[in-house]
Formats: sequence, structure tokens, C-alpha cells
Amino acid sequence: MPSLTRFGISIDQDLLDQFDRLIARKGYANRSEAIRDLIRNSLVEDEWQEGDRETVGTITLVYDHHTRDLADKLTEHQHSHHDAIISALHVHLDAHHCLEVVVARGSGSKVKKLADELIGTKGVVHGKLTMATTGKQLR
Repeated sequence: MPSLTRFGISIDQDLLDQFDRLIARKGYANRSEAIRDLIRNSLVEDEWQEGDRETVGTITLVYDHHTRDLADKLTEHQHSHHDAIISALHVHLDAHHCLEVVVARGSGSKVKKLADELIGTKGVVHGKLTMATTGKQLR
């Protein structure tokens, strides 16, 4: 187990009160856990900004499957990036709409490019890239 280091910070009381309310709503046991998560999130964002580190992410798409040729276009994009796609999940939301979640792995720039292509496909009504990490850099 890694050693823990204690440190102090100076913070405006109003800001601290807001932070305490936030972490209470989110269910954190204490400030330390919340601050550790904030630091990890910043480090993950930094991984993605560099663009060349191995990353993972999910690309979530919602679309009307009745849109002409849309399913074929999405499949084409995925096949052109087959080396980056780990898995895909397709869910029928109702008689018209589908949800697709694509799990991708590769350099940040490559995963972003795939996400942009999928989300930008005409007929996708909502799309979002959720950036994650392999965890290798967070030790």
C-alpha cells in the first residue's frame, strides 16, 4: 500500500462550505476522498490532452434507426476503427430510437477522432464521449 502524505490548504470559508455540501450530496465519506477524486480526474484529463497516451473511453450515441442509411454509416465508421473498438452495446429504447455504447481503446487522439466521426454522423440526435483511463498513470 502506498504511503499517505498529509498536507494543508488555505480556502475561502464560503467555497469550503459549498464543497462540503457537494461532497455530502455525492456521498463522500470525507474531504480527502473527494479531493483525491478531483486530482485523479485532472490527471485523466491531462492524459487525454497529450493525445498520444493509451486511453479508454465510451462513446454513447442515441439515434433514430429509421434515418436512412444511418445504421450502415455507423457500422462503417466502427469497422474503419476496428483496432480501437473493444466492444459495442446496442439497445432498442423504443420503436424508433436506439442507444449504442462503443468502448474504445487507443491514443487519446485516435479515440477522439472515432468519437467525433460517430457523433457527427448525420442522424445522431445525441452523442457523448466519456473519457476514462487505463489506470496505468494513476499509481
